[in-house]
Amino acid sequence: MESPKATHPPEEPAAEAVVCARCGTAAEGGTVPLTWLSAVEDGRRLHFCETCARLHIRAIESRLDSLWW
Repeated sequence: MESPKATHPPEEPAAEAVVCARCGTAAEGGTVPLTWLSAVEDGRRLHFCETCARLHIRAIESRLDSLWW
């Protein structure tokens, strides 16, 4: 009888500070707050704080890159 292979969870990336890509506000605790917006632009994951997301909501809904707003 063969023994089952040991499975290991994937390694987690090094904890980096979560920072708003627009204004530079840092999130507490190193995790993205539920009220923040996350987007992928040019293959990079960007995070935007609640204030920046609310200020630019129309451009975000129009799917404009953050460089335009």
